[in-house]
Amino acid sequence: MIKRFVSLKVQTWLTVVTVIALVERISLYLLYRPLSFNDTTSYRHLAETILAGWGAYDGTRTPGYPFFMALFGGDERVYAAQLFFGFLTTLLLFYVAWRISGLSWLAGLVALAHTLNPQQIFFEADLLTESLTTFLIILSIGFLTWMFFSNKPTLWKVLGLGLLAGLAGGAAALSRPLFIFIPFWMAFFLLVFWHVHPRIRWGGALIIGLAGTIVIGLWVYFIYSRFGMLSLTTMTGFHLVQHTGLYFEYVPDQYAIIRDVYLQYRTAQIAATGSPGNTIWAAIPALQQATGLSFYDLSRLLTRISIQLIITHPLLYLKNVILGWFWFWKAPVYYMADSFRFAWLGTLSKWINVGWRGVLIILNIGFVGGSIGLVLNKVRQLLGMNGFLWFSLGTIWLTSIAQTFLDHGDNPRFMVPVQSLVLLVVFCWGTKLFMFLRKKDANLSA
Repeated sequence: MIKRFVSLKVQTWLTVVTVIALVERISLYLLYRPLSFNDTTSYRHLAETILAGWGAYDGTRTPGYPFFMALFGGDERVYAAQLFFGFLTTLLLFYVAWRISGLSWLAGLVALAHTLNPQQIFFEADLLTESLTTFLIILSIGFLTWMFFSNKPTLWKVLGLGLLAGLAGGAAALSRPLFIFIPFWMAFFLLVFWHVHPRIRWGGALIIGLAGTIVIGLWVYFIYSRFGMLSLTTMTGFHLVQHTGLYFEYVPDQYAIIRDVYLQYRTAQIAATGSPGNTIWAAIPALQQATGLSFYDLSRLLTRISIQLIITHPLLYLKNVILGWFWFWKAPVYYMADSFRFAWLGTLSKWINVGWRGVLIILNIGFVGGSIGLVLNKVRQLLGMNGFLWFSLGTIWLTSIAQTFLDHGDNPRFMVPVQSLVLLVVFCWGTKLFMFLRKKDANLSA
């Protein structure tokens, strides 16, 4: 049975994956309604400013998702587009896993795990940036995979694929600023792990880095020229307060007005929700009124205050950083049972989501444990670490570290775009372990 399962051809696995991915997404579109969240309103507003000519674009968000919404229009069209790009993400994951492992059945399992994962499929119905970001990251990795595994790569082919990979990586950063490192991480990976002619290796790395720099640099220039901030958004100060707001009572008396107003809102937030998280979003209007500062000047001032707090109370900041890193692995599922057309589907989905989330958390723990074990040479050999597995592992770890240093709030949500990379790595490790144990049993039997 296992032999028959493993021996299925690439085309057969790809057909199975394609059919299941299509049927699932068509069914979801017919049976489940798209969901709006607090962030959706701001994305939609910015989409309208793009359609009006960018003149009123306030820089509170990077333009990736607002542009996506502007391109496709109303919520139903955006929903359909996200499902379509989610379908493409499934096919891209199949390709990447197949090229990395050389095993069509493993590629099929990785692709199916992505498309059947309620975390991923329900985000395709959420009017949030996660699904688009996931697609752009996997698309950039797809181009990188094509380049890396090309037989006798020519300079022009490498430059073309590198340009596409860099542009997709840059677009991922403009969809979710956390992933600003993607183009440069890809370039570094090629320089370290790609054993081809130096001219081709350097050409590929440079074009990826250059393409990413141009995309990101043009947007940073837009923000700087319009708002005087060297940043991807005008929200840096407010995001930092997600960290420092937990110990805002230590703000010097020099900023007593800001401190006292914020602490009032923090007390109210704790009373209402039991947590001080996201206090800043409710406090912004009152802070502006108390200080007379514009939205942008307030962001600049909160940046300075937060940096000062981080420097003077590094252990409190580090405590939040560590906590945010642990939260990152909690594998959330953003959905609403009432959005199903039939109540029984909502009830069934609750149990499925609980089970899947438990599986994802176990796989995430396995990933972290396996990563730590890689310090041992025996473990590296046992798990079959190759260049692309190192790249995938590095992408996940860089994401987990960067997100917790920059923000302290929705940390579990930040993992969604790289969750399927975790599945890819763990499935590859599991396959190697299975083959090792099978070989060991065969030797003992002989």
